[in-house]
Amino acid sequence: MKNGAPILEVRNLSKEYSDFTAIDNVGFEVYRHEFVSIIGPSGCGKSTLLEMIAGLVPKSSGEVLIKGVAVKDGHASIGIIFQQESIFPWRTALENMEFGLQMQGASKDERRKKALEMIELMGLGGFENRYPDQLSGGMKQRVAIARALVMEPEILLMDEPFGALDEQTRIILGEELLRIRQEIGQTILFVTHNINEAVQLSDRVVIMSARPGKVKAVIDIDLERPRTSAVISTEKFGRLVGEVWLQLREEALKSFRQTAR
Repeated sequence: MKNGAPILEVRNLSKEYSDFTAIDNVGFEVYRHEFVSIIGPSGCGKSTLLEMIAGLVPKSSGEVLIKGVAVKDGHASIGIIFQQESIFPWRTALENMEFGLQMQGASKDERRKKALEMIELMGLGGFENRYPDQLSGGMKQRVAIARALVMEPEILLMDEPFGALDEQTRIILGEELLRIRQEIGQTILFVTHNINEAVQLSDRVVIMSARPGKVKAVIDIDLERPRTSAVISTEKFGRLVGEVWLQLREEALKSFRQTAR
């Protein structure tokens, strides 16, 4: 997956607050078409790190490079999806997908065409005119993903997008995300606290330490692609889950002790 120069570089990134350091000298790369997950114990700064990369939170030091160019704030190449429900309740699924294009000044015909293509890609045919309160949790997240993808970002940041869903729905949506990524070649940086999810989806897993968050290890996930959720039942998958947990266990215990004080 490491073809050419990295599309995203995080160099010596730190975030300090008045009374503690959240992120300490973090660095890694993401290559075009790669799926990289960030996993770590609660409170290690995973979401803060993603928000700094997106330009939503100012960094204390370090830099973020997109295609070799340092960026300070948000970048047109980056799309982001949050765990919290973010689609507009007063817009239909289709209208939610059109929103960003509308803000960019796209014509009604252009944004409708692109949104309908996303409806088909996301498997939401027949639900395009439904409002969010008429959709399941999984469908709402598919609409949120489609709303980001319709803008054609080169890099998609995802902050625990399936965290509020039940385990079965998470697995199925993970499989759907892999299918979509395979079809359009999307580069994804994905934050999760779920080890199985990280291994199921990723090419590489970046493991964070307990606070202050640092990169403890990066594990290659050498499972074949195209990949479905059936991979979960394989011996190799179990071995990789164990490898990630071996690195993560000590940090999870540290984090537990930090919060128990």
